Amino acid sequence: MAESDARLAYMADQIARNFAIQGEEAAVTATAEHIIAFWDPWMKERALALLDAGGDALTPLARKALERVRA
Repeated sequence: MAESDARLAYMADQIARNFAIQGEEAAVTATAEHIIAFWDPWMKERALALLDAGGDALTPLARKALERVRA
């Protein structure tokens, strides 16, 4: 995994951790909304590529949020 991809996984996980206190469903929704609103298209594209590659570097909350971003 490229360093930039590792950084994106870290960022998605960090966002999800910050929202985790709200409960799983709310955290997934808030994380997805944050990524949609604030990440540029390149970041979203690379993060979705990480998901397509198995998402092993992502926490379950971040993985679910990115699945929602895709939808």
